[in-house]
Parts: sequence; C-alpha cells; structure tokens
Amino acid sequence: MADTPEYVIEMLHITKEFPGIKANDDITLQLKRGEIHALLGENGAGKSTLMSVLFGLYQPEAGEIRKDGKTVEIRDPNDATALGIGMVHQHFKLVDVFTVLDNIILGAETTKMGFLQKREARKKVQELSERYGLKVDLDAKIEDVTVGMQQRTEILKMLYRDNEILIFDEPTAVLTPQEIDDLMQIMKNLTREGKSILFISHKLNEIMAVADRVTVLRKGRYVGTVNTADTSKQELSNMMVGRPVQLEVVKDEAKPGEAVLSVRDLCVYSPLHKKDAVHNVSFDVRAGEILCIAGIDGNGQSELIYGLTGMEKISGGSVTLCGEDITKASIHHRGEHMSHIPEDRHKHGLVLDFSLEQNLVLQRFQEEQFQNHGFIRFGAVRQYADKLIEKFDVRSGQGPVTKARSMSGGNQQKAIIARELDRDKPLVVAVQPTRGLDVGAIEYIHSQLVQERDEGKAILLVSLELDEVMSLSDRILVMYEGEIVGEFDPKEIDVQELGLYMAGAKRQQKEGEPA
Repeated sequence: MADTPEYVIEMLHITKEFPGIKANDDITLQLKRGEIHALLGENGAGKSTLMSVLFGLYQPEAGEIRKDGKTVEIRDPNDATALGIGMVHQHFKLVDVFTVLDNIILGAETTKMGFLQKREARKKVQELSERYGLKVDLDAKIEDVTVGMQQRTEILKMLYRDNEILIFDEPTAVLTPQEIDDLMQIMKNLTREGKSILFISHKLNEIMAVADRVTVLRKGRYVGTVNTADTSKQELSNMMVGRPVQLEVVKDEAKPGEAVLSVRDLCVYSPLHKKDAVHNVSFDVRAGEILCIAGIDGNGQSELIYGLTGMEKISGGSVTLCGEDITKASIHHRGEHMSHIPEDRHKHGLVLDFSLEQNLVLQRFQEEQFQNHGFIRFGAVRQYADKLIEKFDVRSGQGPVTKARSMSGGNQQKAIIARELDRDKPLVVAVQPTRGLDVGAIEYIHSQLVQERDEGKAILLVSLELDEVMSLSDRILVMYEGEIVGEFDPKEIDVQELGLYMAGAKRQQKEGEPA
C-alpha cells in the first residue's frame, strides 16, 4: 500500500481555448484520494471548462491528465466512465419522460440475451440509495419530481456506474436550504466510502462547510490552492475576485411611498398539479421598498409570479399595477410597467440561439431608437449592447455577437439583469436574481437593486437564499403551500425562526381569525 500515489487525479498545465477566449490558461489541479476538493472562481473563470476536459467533453490544446500517477487519454465521456470518473452537470442531463430508474441505468443497462434485467438494476439502485441516504422514487417520471430529486438521480447514475471520482458542477444552484444540507451530508458520506469529489462552486459558506481544500481560478488562470481550515471567506473572495468584496448588503433605511402593485385574494391555477397553487394571496409592494417572498421551492412562488407577469391565467382575485387593473391584461401590456428577471433563464429569460446584443434589445427593438420604418438600426443596437456589457461586466468570448447559448450561466444571468433594470419600469419583479452568481457579481446585483429601490422603484424579490432574504429585503412574506403564512421585518426575526414558517411548523394569525 505504501506505493499508492497520493493523488488520484492530476490535471497538469491544462490549456483550453475557444474563439476569442482562453478558458483555461496553464491550470494545474491535484485531487487527493478521499477528499472533497472545491474549485472556486467567478462566473466564466473556467471552472466548468476544466471539468469538461476531465470528463472528456473537451480536448485540451496542452497539458496532461494522470490517474493514480499514470498518464491517461480521455477522448470522450465513455473513456472518463471507464476510468471511474462521473459528473453531475449544472444543467441536468436527464430524459424528462423516463422514470428515475430508467434514467439511472440508461447507457449502462444489464441485459441477458438481449432482454433488459430491470429487477437486478432496481435492487442495486435501492441498495445504493439506502447506503448513501439518497431518497428517490424510482417509478416517478423525471418531469414530475423536484429539482432536488433530479439531482439525487444524477448522483445515483454516477454511483451505479461504480465511479470513484465524482465531479459536482454547481450542485446547489437550484436547491433549497434543506436540500443543500442533505447534499453536504451525502458528499461527506461518499468520501467516507473512499470516493474522491471535485466540487465546483462559488458559494463560500458551502465550501467552508464541506471542502478539505480549495483551488481558486480567476479569468482562466490558476491563483492558488489552500486548506479550508487555514483560510476565511473574506480571503477566498479576495483570491477569487482580485479585490476586497463587500459580503454584507449596504443600504439605508427604506422610505416606502404609495403602493405600485396591489394583489387581492389572488388564486393561480397550476396545470401540472391540476389545482390552484396559489390561494387567496393579498399584499402590496410600495415604491421605494424591497418586498421579499421567502419559502421553500415549490410552495406556489413560481405560480404567483406567473400569475402576476401573465404567464399563467389568474383563476381568482385581482392585480392592480400603477392604479390600473391588469388582472386580464396581456403579457406585453404588463411589460410596459414592469421589469421581470425570470426564475428560469433558459426557458423564459433568453433566446439561446440569438446573439447577446439581440437578447439585450428583445423587448425594446420596436422603440424608435432601434428601428426606422420597421427596419432594425443595427448600429444603434450594437452601441446600446456595448454600453450594457460594460456597465454590468457581462463577459463573453466575442462580445455583443456571442451566441447566448455559449456564455457561462452567470454571464447569461447578468445579461438578463442588465436588460431588465435598464428598461426603467416602476416595478421590478426579480426571481432568484443571483442564482448561480459569484460573490463579486452578487455584490453588484444587490447594489443595483438597492439603487433601484432608492430611486423610488417597487421591488418584488423571490429568493430561496436565506442570507439574501435577510440582508436585502425591507419586508418579508413567507409562502407555504400557496398561502402567505407570515409577514416580518428582517431586523426582528432570525433565520431559524423564519425556517419554521417556511417549513409550515408555524403561521401567523390573520386579523379576524379565531385564536
């Protein structure tokens, strides 16, 4: 045993280039056996690219990969799997209409004389799920299960293939606080069983809680590797961004004015669940305040926003925006008074095969400044895009002509926020605006939302990040099972107490309700 190499995986001097950008510039990363090694960096720092090289999705221009001290060639993901390397991608690679079990065994099916041996597969998956604490419903279809369960399916997919090296790419970007705690526990269980984990993240709390060592990348280059026991969140954020970062939101006391948005007894029907997902919800959002709707994912927040923005029909109640009843108004009409940063940037935020500049004028191209007698003024569009790209630090390989699809998730998010905030509407609906962003970008987005508030805009924020809820909001409403169960001042409640309301363990009485 004495001659077992210390490192199970070594990526030495890796360089990977794309048109107009060096995504990885001479990067070295060494993973010890049985450790959780975090890969930290800003959006577009090259983290996912480096892991895609290790998983065989990309071929590097230079550098070598070693496994157990021996140089290996990884031409495609099949080579990676044969070497015991598995990957859970940031955007899951699952077949929606297949069951959980079918997704787990897809591509690694046990057959006898050409017939699928599902019973043996089911037994193996059940044993794995019990051993690692990965609770899943094997017969549910992927399209009907929560994001947390989809992720467990991806992890089981790796374990089913007996992978020893597990890559998690931004695994907590779409999870609730409870699911994140569960995942951290699962990762620790996996390393106890001798697995080695590479964990891509830019959430400093999680890295400090779960990783043994951290390698930091900045703008495609290697900055350094440190032991988490010997560092701090502030030090890591400085390494990652290259400057001191304000980790707390700085804002003055709110000065709320008139109600911009008034919602009364709102009900919204959910086609997925075949019933109302929002029940008799009433609230106001006033000019000059940030009202946050907090809750565990799947408690009606998405449907509430769909109802307000016109993406789903309202089945009861009324919505008034800037004094006008918009309950039955079109999406386009509502958009004249509100900016909307949507929850799903791919589905509802961007046209992925359009260029960045086209995406930045999606709702404005018919304005006079961008068209002349129905013909688009491309020069004006380019000029406007360049202005927003610089102001919001949107990074992409080919600037305004970059296809939105090829940009990193965080830079796609920045593009949406740039477009929506620049439209200068009285109401900003921001749904998880910092999902998938690094500390530098979060600091900037938070300061922009506070600035919008101070200029008299009404901000309706929906967030699953409790730190964000507590630090950014002026008032908090908690949603549970489609109802508002409490209204709080963030200065007068702590995270634990808020968590009880979010889990449905407590609720405030409404005026006039029997005790």
